[in-house]
Amino acid sequence: MTTEKFNIFKFTGKMKILHLSWMAFFISFLVWFNFAPLLQAVKETLGLTTDQVKTLLILNVALTIPARVIIGMLTDKYGPRLVYSALLAVCSVPCFMFAFADSFVQAAIARFLLGFIGAGFVIGIRMVSEWFPHNELGTAEGIYGGWGNFGSAAAAFTLPTIAVLFGGEDGWRYAIGLTGVISLVFAFVYYANVTNTPKGSTYFKPKNLGAMEVTSKGDFFLLLLMKLPMYAAIALLAWKLSPSGVDILSQTIVNSIYVGLFVLYLLEVYKVWQVNKEIFSKEVPELHRYNFRQVAVLDILYFTNFGSELAVVSMLPLFFAETFNLDPVLAGLVAGAYAFMNLMSRPAGGWISDKFGRKPTLMILTAGLAAGYALMGVVDGTWPLWLAVVIAMGCSFFVQSGEGAVFAVVPLIKRRMTGQIAGMTGAYGNVGAVTFLTVLSFVDYSTFFYVIAATALVGLFTLIFMDEPRGQIAEVAEDGTVHMIDVS
Repeated sequence: MTTEKFNIFKFTGKMKILHLSWMAFFISFLVWFNFAPLLQAVKETLGLTTDQVKTLLILNVALTIPARVIIGMLTDKYGPRLVYSALLAVCSVPCFMFAFADSFVQAAIARFLLGFIGAGFVIGIRMVSEWFPHNELGTAEGIYGGWGNFGSAAAAFTLPTIAVLFGGEDGWRYAIGLTGVISLVFAFVYYANVTNTPKGSTYFKPKNLGAMEVTSKGDFFLLLLMKLPMYAAIALLAWKLSPSGVDILSQTIVNSIYVGLFVLYLLEVYKVWQVNKEIFSKEVPELHRYNFRQVAVLDILYFTNFGSELAVVSMLPLFFAETFNLDPVLAGLVAGAYAFMNLMSRPAGGWISDKFGRKPTLMILTAGLAAGYALMGVVDGTWPLWLAVVIAMGCSFFVQSGEGAVFAVVPLIKRRMTGQIAGMTGAYGNVGAVTFLTVLSFVDYSTFFYVIAATALVGLFTLIFMDEPRGQIAEVAEDGTVHMIDVS
């Protein structure tokens, strides 16, 4: 761990690692969200139906839930330098595939595979945690998450203009292809300019790659329980493609997906058992234990805050347009301010967590999130537009600061498993988005906001069971020596 001063304007040492990492995350989101801003042009060129467009949007997120878990495991095993570089390079291929697609099937395969780049976020969480001490970690992770997350907004603001500059009906192809080129080039830039740890530090790796380690019998069963919502969310996406949804897949294929998910879950249960069966015959020494309950609480909180952010960003323009009779462009600009808040809010959540404690910060921000969405639920067309915008911005502060505060805790649970914990927590954010958007398809806007507020209250309740990270955590190096890492 380096002792140099935290200076956001420097580009050396740990600050160079932070800047290059948020840039990598920014590019991964630029690529992942390059379809929506050019949706109309793609639809016209490929002759897609509205249901086919909806299918492409669903496929774009379908793979991200398992991908975040898998990428988290690979990061812990092989290091963030190699994994981030490989992800950016490999995912440029489906990006180019989409740019050159001339049929729905080709576009669908490309968008499905591009879901993997949405997992890039978890890699940087481990990288940043290796370079920054505990008292700066929340701020650093917040900057990484907040500035990198802005890649989705950058795609929305720049790609339509780039497509117009290239001109012609294929302008969108050049714009999307350009994001692939940026991703491919930056893969080499990242690999050449970062290291997994500061010089002289040890990169701790998990004992097993197959499944997450737990250190008690109760945690073993809690882990299996917490895996279920991820499979349920993928099943929900399959249902959306079924005859009951957009009717792209036959009921036979959807039923096959359900059976496949059930078999995969049983396989994962077996893997978890293989990795952790020793805890049923002998106790893990106190020094090497960690409480999986910490991870479960963070999963639920991220389900609420990041899940609601993804869901709300996609529906907010329509909400403002319909509630206040705004034209689509103005409604989009008003709603776009929600995304801009990420630049400051997420780092702010991490900084507050560094200064005032992890648990108190999460409790205050989660309570604020619940209150914010409850207020959003009572907004209607009789309200002044400016007041509705202020409430939406205030709500977004608590949402995004909460995300920063969640990932201020993730690296303080078990260092060698930071990638896996970040992967599972990040996946829960996508599970939340799928859940909330499904709820929205059945209820009105007001009820939708109330459901998110109620979920936040559940998260607030689970925080009672979370422990404030204190003292040190133990990690064992490959030579058998025990290292103590400060977490407070």
